[in-house]
Amino acid sequence: MKAPSIQDNSNSYVQFLKAIKENIVRSRYLATRLANKEQLLLYLRIGKMISEKISVEKWGTKMIDKISTDLQLELPGLKGFSTGNLKKMRIFYEAYSQDLIGSTVSNQLGGIDWEDIFYGISFSHHFTILTKVKDWEERLFYIRSASENFWSLSVLEYHLESQLYQNQGKLTNNFGQTLTGQVRSNALKVFQDEYLFDYLRPETFEERALESEIIVKIRDFIMKMGKGFAFIGNQYRLVVDNDDFFIDLLFYNRHLQCLVAFDLKRNKFQPKDVGQLNFYLNVLDEKIRLPHENPAIGIILCKEKNDAVVEFSIKSMDKAMGVATYRTTKLLPEEIKMVLPDANDLINLL
Repeated sequence: MKAPSIQDNSNSYVQFLKAIKENIVRSRYLATRLANKEQLLLYLRIGKMISEKISVEKWGTKMIDKISTDLQLELPGLKGFSTGNLKKMRIFYEAYSQDLIGSTVSNQLGGIDWEDIFYGISFSHHFTILTKVKDWEERLFYIRSASENFWSLSVLEYHLESQLYQNQGKLTNNFGQTLTGQVRSNALKVFQDEYLFDYLRPETFEERALESEIIVKIRDFIMKMGKGFAFIGNQYRLVVDNDDFFIDLLFYNRHLQCLVAFDLKRNKFQPKDVGQLNFYLNVLDEKIRLPHENPAIGIILCKEKNDAVVEFSIKSMDKAMGVATYRTTKLLPEEIKMVLPDANDLINLL
């Protein structure tokens, strides 16, 4: 029998191949997620056993050393059950044993399955959140965000360092007057008031040099800017009546369904910066935006700002824009560092 011609059914074949690929990817994803859940359940069980035994028997910390050593003797080549990891399992269990399946948590998540969120991230993710965040609601925010957005450990650490929880929704902006409905709500979630560009050199003084470094590290930039960003170009050329103008960085955001222009300023925000960005947004909306897309949004990224000056500068503008700052160091202010628990300190307390 003659095989059917692929050319004759090209679209049908492409869809068939796509369906097979989606099934393979979904199966791999579910297998990984189930394996991760089983590992977390194991660690919780072991953490529970150690916690309860230490409480009842009044064991000292040396007993955890003995458990680890004896496990290696019973199961040669066993990995992941060092003294330090066993202590982490105990901390993990004691921190979350009361909150794993509670109606309070389900209500906070708006009906989303808490267990699905909780088991959606690795033990390393959990312990990083546990040791760097004390507040329960903030922990819940990072657990949910990491699970739903598939953050790697490095991206999670970035968002913890940049204080995403504290900065989200605090961007100085005019979205209330220029955006409506879900677009406004999403924009407030997508953009931050401060960004941590720890991969940039602090001594980068010129705006073009700053832009060049961002382009070299564009993958890091996109992953750490938030959800749904796709890079379109740097020094994006706009032509207005034979005059050329260039936007520092231009993106498209899938969740907002709009173009996003970033204007980089190496120094403190100045009111005149708004006029330039407003011009870019006008041109983008008239010449570049597609009919089904929402109006463009502009963000000025500067080294420092005075929020009162920003508010007076942008409040009468009819284009959606905000002003955010950035820093190039991971170092946190001392007053913040003092209230955060340290992972090693927690382990050594046992």
